[in-house]
Amino acid sequence: MKKSLLALSLFAAVGAAQAEGQPVTVIVTSASTMTQGVALVLTNQMQAQGGQVHVLLCDKAGDLALKGAGGEKLKPQDVTPAQLLDSAMKKGATASVCALYLPNTGHTPDQLKDGISAAKPDVQGRALLEPQRKVMAF
Repeated sequence: MKKSLLALSLFAAVGAAQAEGQPVTVIVTSASTMTQGVALVLTNQMQAQGGQVHVLLCDKAGDLALKGAGGEKLKPQDVTPAQLLDSAMKKGATASVCALYLPNTGHTPDQLKDGISAAKPDVQGRALLEPQRKVMAF
């Protein structure tokens, strides 16, 4: 029994150490409120577990980056995906809209929330190739 508890605690410690500083890119393109919500709930959870998260928003999900973004509240916390994005950014996550978002929607950089800008494809491409980076797409 003692050996099992020791092994379990070692496994938990190793898992926590691996998560610490783990670079993660979360790409959100879906127009679905629930899909956006789960992507950003997981973003906040990964961040709480030590992940260094960058959120890349494109297509309809890019609208989450706009100042005054509203949206439908999701249960059980009664928060919108835009609020979940704001929460992650307040805790250190970074976010950008894809390079195609602004020129194809007619929005301008000054319409984006503070701290969000258009991604540079060369920088994003290099980041996505980092061997330790996890990439999730929603």
